[in-house]
Parts: sequence; structure tokens; C-alpha cells
Amino acid sequence: MLSDALVILGAAGIVIPVFTRFRITPVIGFILIGIAVGPFGLGGMVYEYPWLGHVTISDPDGLDLFAEFGIILLLFTIGLELSFKRLWQMRRLVFGLGALELMIIGTSLAVALSMMGQFWTGALALGFALAFSSTAIVLPISGTTSPVGRAALSMLLFEDIMIVPIVFILGAMAPNAQSEGWEGLVTTLWQGGLVVAVLLVLGRIALPRLFAQAARTKSPELFLAASLLVVIGSSLATAAVGLSPIVGALIAGLLIAETEYHGEVESIMEPFKGLALGIFLITVGMSIDLTTIWDNLGAIFAAVVMVLVFKAFVTGLLLRLMGARRSTSAETGVLMASPSETTLIVLAAAGSAMLIQPGTAQFWQIVTAIGLTVTPLLARLGRVIARKVEPAPEIPEGDRGENRTIIIGAGRVGRLIADMLEKHEKPYVAIDSDADLIEYAKRKGYRATFGDAARGDALTRLGIDHADAVVLTMDEPVLAQRLVTQLRKSHPDLLIVARARDTSHAAELYRAGASHAVPETLESSLQLSEAVLVDIGVAMGPVIASIHEKRDEFREQLEREGELDRKPQLRTSTVEG
Repeated sequence: MLSDALVILGAAGIVIPVFTRFRITPVIGFILIGIAVGPFGLGGMVYEYPWLGHVTISDPDGLDLFAEFGIILLLFTIGLELSFKRLWQMRRLVFGLGALELMIIGTSLAVALSMMGQFWTGALALGFALAFSSTAIVLPISGTTSPVGRAALSMLLFEDIMIVPIVFILGAMAPNAQSEGWEGLVTTLWQGGLVVAVLLVLGRIALPRLFAQAARTKSPELFLAASLLVVIGSSLATAAVGLSPIVGALIAGLLIAETEYHGEVESIMEPFKGLALGIFLITVGMSIDLTTIWDNLGAIFAAVVMVLVFKAFVTGLLLRLMGARRSTSAETGVLMASPSETTLIVLAAAGSAMLIQPGTAQFWQIVTAIGLTVTPLLARLGRVIARKVEPAPEIPEGDRGENRTIIIGAGRVGRLIADMLEKHEKPYVAIDSDADLIEYAKRKGYRATFGDAARGDALTRLGIDHADAVVLTMDEPVLAQRLVTQLRKSHPDLLIVARARDTSHAAELYRAGASHAVPETLESSLQLSEAVLVDIGVAMGPVIASIHEKRDEFREQLEREGELDRKPQLRTSTVEG
């Protein structure tokens, strides 16, 4: 166990910095490490060279639990970035686009495999197994806020919901097991619904109190323990009644997202999620047998290409028919083309139900592993294709070298800030990942360009290195905090002004490194106060003076809550702690 832990930690210590330096996703690095240290790599030579036992995985099956925990933590953090309101707004995409994508791709692949000689029950199992896409790899690449990320998230959420029904249906299709399978499915559905309802009620009552108590102790260890307690407890509750544990993890994340502690929970859980996902990717690499691939190179290559091309075409076409832009449809289709870690689960269930032969299961497991390995490359290919089919608007060459303010978000707030900068003859440029907002802003005469600020090269392209300031206007608390943290690390002297949802979010932004954080609730309260004071007869001068005084008082309080030590300087702030 210690030797395996040493290999995993050593892999993380080597892969992450090396691949990051060359701007290559660590996903590929972890999979390559898995190939090298697994039973089909150096691990298979331990009996001849015992010393290799210190640099290989001695118990590959023992990592499965940690790999599953990585997926659970991923879904938990996805829940933290969502909210019940946002999830409800996405219901058309989840149960419309998601259902169409899974059903059309699964059925079509099943028909194709049946025509190639596979018995219809096995073809159905294989078709739906290959229709799944990888939540663990796709969402960290796409995020959840861009048009591509939202489309991918909606389809992946539906797939995660459908894991359990599909596995039970496969069990019902097994010889002499039909009635037991269907009865088990019905039992799981009603018990699962009851457990989900109980979690929702208890979570809304208990979680704010639990995390408030942990926050009062000012103990990071207790906060971490409370977070792990919630995610593991919810996952076990749903697993106990036959649902997937990731359903419980997602619910736990959604419940915590409704509290004021979601930012702290996400920052604490991030390192554990990254390491656990690294273990999952190592297990994917360990399942790849290079000898088998070489012996069946033609068939495996044809199968991989068939699955990737067909899934990309169908997904992109569905998105286009539902009104998505050409660039979004193309990039999302290519990104979602590879099979999933869930594919391996469904293949195992189909094998247990004797719907497919062991050799067939092994063949498609290799296809799945190769698909997972090339997913980061597909993401890059998708971005290239998206730019080809619908080029993003370019900033005029004359603007690129000037110092200006970069506005992240071209919505109502972003356009108002642009108006004020224009009025005082200050140069600016707005960036947004919503192509419709950019099109509207450009039509109204604003200087705006399409791009995802969360991606490394987008702000560099706009001249972040010599910008006067960056203003974050999006109503996405988690994304705003993450961007502020990234900007402050890479540009210590940059003026960063951020829109905050409320005072607690403003304090979090100050802790992340914002120069100024402006809560919406505070400004609306001050404007209401100004209106009522003037209308009841108080002179305008004293009212404005008192409003400014109160605003400064609140700002100082938020800076103290955010543990910001502001030193006298012209344009920047220094964050301590």
C-alpha cells in the first residue's frame, strides 16, 4: 500500500508541473503513467525484476475505490457550481437535449452493431454503453458556464441520471432474470425518490447550521471533516437504495451551493478532487494492453473512429437543430464524442448478465480507454473546428497595444460600465462567452469580442499584461472568485474590481484578491435610501455625503471580513493571508 501511494504521489508530482509547463492537460500524463506502471506495462515484469515493485502498482484493483471517490468528488464540486434555480432553468436541455442525445446515439449504435452480427440484446447493451460521455474528463475541460460547458453539462447530467435504470434493464434482459430485474428497478426508483426527498429536506435544515458551527471554530480541519461527512453521507444514502452514489454527491453539492459557505467548501475540496481524479485516470491507463491493441490494431482503430465520428455528428446536429450556434454545436459535438468511465460500468453489467462475451467486453473496454485518452486532443480539435465554421469577432489591430480596461461580461452591468468608460474617454474592451450577447453588444456599438475568460489565452489576447484594470460583471459567484484568484496570482499589481452577489460573496472576493468588490444588495439599498431621503425633503448635498460615508463604512467592514490589509497606494491592493 505504501509503495502504491508513493507511485501515485510521485506521478502527481511529476505529471502536473511538467505537463502544465508545456500547456498540455495532465489527463494524458496520468493515463500514460497508468500504462507504464500497470499490469500490462512495467507491472507485468515484477516477477522477473522484483525491484520494479517499488515503482509500479502492486494492487490495481485496490485503486478502484479511490477512482470512484474521485468521480464522486467531481460531481460534488459540479453541484457547488450550480444551484436549484439554475438546474431548473436547464430542465429543457437536461431532459430534452440530454434524452435525445442518449436515446438516438444508443439506438443507432445498437442497430449498427446488430447489422454487424451482434445479437440484438448485446447490441443494445453495447450501443447504450458507448453512448455515454465522460463526466470526469469533459467538464474539467469545458467548465459549466460557457455555451459549450452548459450544453455538455445538460447531456452529462441526464446520462448520470440514467446509469441506474440502464444497468437494471440490462439485468432484466439476462436469461431467467426478467421479473427480478424489473421488480428491482421499481423498488429502487421509489426508494431512491424517497431518499432524495429526505436529503433535500434535511439538507436545507441542517447544512447551514453544520457549516456555521464549523466556521465559528475557525478550524480548517473541522470544515474539511464536515464537507467530507456531507458528501460521503449523501453518496452512501443513495447507494444504499440502489441509486448511483454520484446522485447523492450532486445533491450534496447543490444543497451546499445554496449556503454562504460554498466557496470555502470548494476551495478545501479542490486538492482532494484533483488527486482522486488523477487516480481514476491512472486506472484507465492500467486497463490499456498495448500488445492486444497491436494485435488488433485495424479493428480497434476502425471502432474508435466509428464511435467518435458518429457521436460527434449526432450531438452537433442535435445542438444545431435546438438553436445552438454553429461554433458551439461543432465544439460540443467533438468534445462529447469519446466514450465514458460509465461505459466501463455498463460493459461490466452487460458481461455479468451474459449479454456479451468476455472477448467482446475486453475489445470495447480498450476502445473506451483509447477514447478517454484522446478526449483532451478532441477538445483542442473541437476548438479549431469551431473557429473554422464560425470565426470569432476580432479586435481591431489598432486597439491591441493600448492600455485599457477589460470588462469580463457583456450583459447589462458590463454594458453600463462600458458606457461610463466611454463617457470619460477611457478605452475598454468587453469579453463574453455568450455569442448572442456579443452580437447584441456589437450591434449597439460596444467594443466587444467573443471568448471564455476562464481559458488562459483569452485575456492574454486582449492585452491583460498591460491593462489598466479588469472588471468582473458576471453573476456567477464561483467563477468570479476563481477568476479573481487566477488574476491575482498571475498579475499581482492589477486593479481588479468585481461584482458581488451579496456582502458574504464580497468578503470572499476580497480574500481571493479583489481590489474592490461591490455587492449588488448594498448598492441597491443605498440607492433606495438616497431616493427616499431626497423625496421626503432632505437636501441633496447632505444625502450624497451620507451615502458616500455609509458606502466607505461598509467597504471597510467587508475588507476586514475578507482579511484584506490595504496599504496606501495609487491603484492596487496587497492581499495578506
